[in-house]
Amino acid sequence: MPTFPKLPAALLVGMGILASRVSGLIRNKVFAYYFGDTDLAGVYRAAQRIPNVLQNLLGEGALSASFIPAYARLLAEGRTDEAGRLAGAIFSLLAVVVAGLVAAGMALAPWLTRFIAPGFTGENYALTVTLVRIFFPGIGLLVLSAWCLGVLNSHRRFLLPYAAPVALNLVVILTLLVFGGQPLEHLVVWTTWGNVVGSAVMLAVQLPTVWRMAPPLQLGFQLDGAPTREVIGNFFPALVSRGVAQISGYLDNILASLISPGAVGILGYAQDVYMLPVSLFGLAISAAELPALSSATGTPEAVAAQMRERLKQAVRQMSFFVIPSSVAFVVLGGSIVGVLYRGGRFDDNATAAVWLTLAAAAIGLRAATQARLYASGFYALGDTRTPLRYALARVGLGAGGGAVAALYLPGRWGLPSAWGVAGLAAASGLAAWVEFVLLRRSLHGRIGPLADNRLERAGLWLCALLAAGSAWAVISLVAPAVSSGASWRWLADLGGLALYGGVYLTAAVVLRLTPFDLQARLRRLAGSDGGVADSE
Repeated sequence: MPTFPKLPAALLVGMGILASRVSGLIRNKVFAYYFGDTDLAGVYRAAQRIPNVLQNLLGEGALSASFIPAYARLLAEGRTDEAGRLAGAIFSLLAVVVAGLVAAGMALAPWLTRFIAPGFTGENYALTVTLVRIFFPGIGLLVLSAWCLGVLNSHRRFLLPYAAPVALNLVVILTLLVFGGQPLEHLVVWTTWGNVVGSAVMLAVQLPTVWRMAPPLQLGFQLDGAPTREVIGNFFPALVSRGVAQISGYLDNILASLISPGAVGILGYAQDVYMLPVSLFGLAISAAELPALSSATGTPEAVAAQMRERLKQAVRQMSFFVIPSSVAFVVLGGSIVGVLYRGGRFDDNATAAVWLTLAAAAIGLRAATQARLYASGFYALGDTRTPLRYALARVGLGAGGGAVAALYLPGRWGLPSAWGVAGLAAASGLAAWVEFVLLRRSLHGRIGPLADNRLERAGLWLCALLAAGSAWAVISLVAPAVSSGASWRWLADLGGLALYGGVYLTAAVVLRLTPFDLQARLRRLAGSDGGVADSE
């Protein structure tokens, strides 16, 4: 049966992440409806962040950086038996380590809460401890899901593992709707249990495909093989690097808790929106490129040339999407936040506070996304230590700047506390630029400089600003006329955002600034031979 050409890996990753993020936004919309910017929203966010250290450290970041290059290389060389032994050994080690850390985390929940949310007291503190203990087992299951992601990505199966979080989000949404009539202090506990059940479902939907695609897995602690030793040797520097990167987020959470529990919620809402382009374009493209970069073969010069070409195209793709995202966060952030969250207990004041934080975070959006790509370049070269050094620099700068911006400047200048939350986001963004510049300079020293088309990038900024001006003008004219109706206001914001996307894309196509040939892609997808696209 004739089929269409396979979809590009980055597109498959992006489709999976898009499905996951859209369902996550719906989940957050429902959550915001019930909890708004109340203290309980901050309690939930803080409790979720504490055990998330397991997922962030042992999960996708560190595991992908160490496991995928070695496993993909064995598959490329036809050494399937060794690949099966490697995958089985890593799963066994991961399961034992995660079980121990989950048990320790549940036991140490009171002290972890004191550390991550020192501003919480009384009932807020006690409830946070309870939620942390519930969250930990679910996060352990998410770490095992990251192992599934590593295996499936190495087999060029990208859609399923990145779309799997849809299952988790649906379970949480269902939990909120079923128990939404209960008091908030009870609802927040049920929502946490929904996360645990959803994590189990998310792992379960991936396992059948893993068993089918992977070579026969040999579970056990077979640590004598060279590939296993390579993964373990690279895992710990990647673990520390990932951990250092996560410290920045935890420090932001600590500083926000010193402002108020509600500030933690505002920061969390803004981070959810900010992570959309980071995940869709930074993570999607970087994740798709890592197996390909790791599979480059030939002389050192040939490997460097292959890597430069792939990275150049990846940078162009990122810029095409990230530049308009940055502009939208600053100019149209109120409409974005309004469409996603406004309603119920999430009022106009909460919308303005999240928009302010989102606009400040946009400072570092391009740096944060492209830093992921350059870090993948180092991981493909087997170097997990260089990204670690630069992550340390970013955390130090972000922490120092965030403390000043959150706790000193608002009081000094007589500003509301919401400006302190925005200051945290801005300081993290500036620190991300330092990390990005250091990574780019070092990687260029290893493989040679990438061509930098500044004129094309300037054209993308021009297109985005033109589109933002058009959308802002329309929203400004329409919004006052429909301010009395929440549904009409939502539609006005949504229409303005749609106009923004349409104008940007049209201008980019007219100026030939797209990193791909849209017309050629459409012709291939609408080919006359019929058939079904091979999406994986």
